Amino acid sequence: MRIFETLADLQALIGQSLGHSDWITVDQARVNAFAEATEDRQWIHIDPERAKAGPFGGPIAHGFLTLSLIPYFFETGFAVRETQMVVNYGLNKVRFTAPVPVGSRLRAAFKLLAVDDVAGGAKQLTVEVAVEAEGVPKPVCVAESLARHYRST
Repeated sequence: MRIFETLADLQALIGQSLGHSDWITVDQARVNAFAEATEDRQWIHIDPERAKAGPFGGPIAHGFLTLSLIPYFFETGFAVRETQMVVNYGLNKVRFTAPVPVGSRLRAAFKLLAVDDVAGGAKQLTVEVAVEAEGVPKPVCVAESLARHYRST
């Protein structure tokens, strides 16, 4: 994990990499739990036998499951010591660029796009998050994340 002391330290890094998160495995249990939580029980995700004959040769993770791992990726990728709280403000863009076969190991690469002042003394970070699957040459998901960082008081 990369640690920054202050939000001001990030200003000079706009356009640069902030590093990578830890890896996480997307197993069938995680996919099934996500299907139950979201009511998205499409067979391509939760029926391994049927999925073997499908277009991907086996079950794949939901795109939104991959996207929902972004908070974990941030938690293990970088931190700012002076930040007391981070609030997810939303996303500008999301693309699911490749399927995620069940059993894949994922991590994220972070690129800082912008640091903006917002009300309440917070800084809004715009970060490109490229979710990578181990052994896959291109990202499986690319999202532009907006997060508001509030300083310690």
